[in-house]
Amino acid sequence: MMTFLHAKVLLAVGVGACLPLALVGLPTGSQPDAAQVAVASETVRLAPESFRYRVAGEFTREGRPVNAPMLERKGKKPLSIMKAQVTEAEFDRCVRDGGCRPLGQRGKTRADVPVVGVSWEDASAYARWLSARTGQVWRLPTDEEWVFAAGSRAKDDALDVESTDISQRWLAKYEEQSSRQRLPDRGPRPVGGFGANEHGLLDLSGNVWEWTDSCFTRQTLDAGDRVIGEGIVNCGVRVIQGAHRGYTTTFIRDARGGGCSMGVPPDYLGFRLVREEGSWLANVASRLRRPFERIS
Repeated sequence: MMTFLHAKVLLAVGVGACLPLALVGLPTGSQPDAAQVAVASETVRLAPESFRYRVAGEFTREGRPVNAPMLERKGKKPLSIMKAQVTEAEFDRCVRDGGCRPLGQRGKTRADVPVVGVSWEDASAYARWLSARTGQVWRLPTDEEWVFAAGSRAKDDALDVESTDISQRWLAKYEEQSSRQRLPDRGPRPVGGFGANEHGLLDLSGNVWEWTDSCFTRQTLDAGDRVIGEGIVNCGVRVIQGAHRGYTTTFIRDARGGGCSMGVPPDYLGFRLVREEGSWLANVASRLRRPFERIS
């Protein structure tokens, strides 16, 4: 039976939060068996270290568009993130178990190819299902976590444009993204097809873009690149990462058909997850704070 505390937590976090299904009314006393735990993909554990992070979102200064601040960051705890993107076969287990929506008419699912054509809502549903099946807490990474994990594979989306005219900046953004070499439209490559980065993570910034849990924001900066006021947070649009950073509506499965909120749409949308360390209550509290965090 759902406890009063669990009900309050569910209402506070809202629909789409990556909570384990055990917190929304499923049995909590049983331990996951070996087969359930084996569903989880291999992870890489990254120790905290300093890195440079270009903040996601739109920024203006005195009413004119500017590049986002570049900040020095260092995590406070290790980051455990999936070595590869979730595959077709892994996602299909969630579908067959009733935890995820089917992705439409497809052939035989493959265990060596990333699942694509998934929305942020689909990826979040998979995280909830995997959490329930493993007894662990899985969620999508934030944009900052993704950039840290990507290391040298992360792309800086700052524009080398002097003009503060918004139309010129948008044109420069489009030309910069569309000039990148695109692969023939033959579907995603098998896992490992784009190699590993210096952290041992596979296929970052390849032909599969990845959902993050970060909301799209619009904020105003002062002369010292500090945020002025509260800004605007739109969690109906999330940050995606890959060959370039983008912003896509949460229910969109294929941004090529519409729903890409800014820039050139990604070819394919997939995802990988972070495995939380620590208690579920601390993780819930962290999720409640995340959309309202400020730049500092």
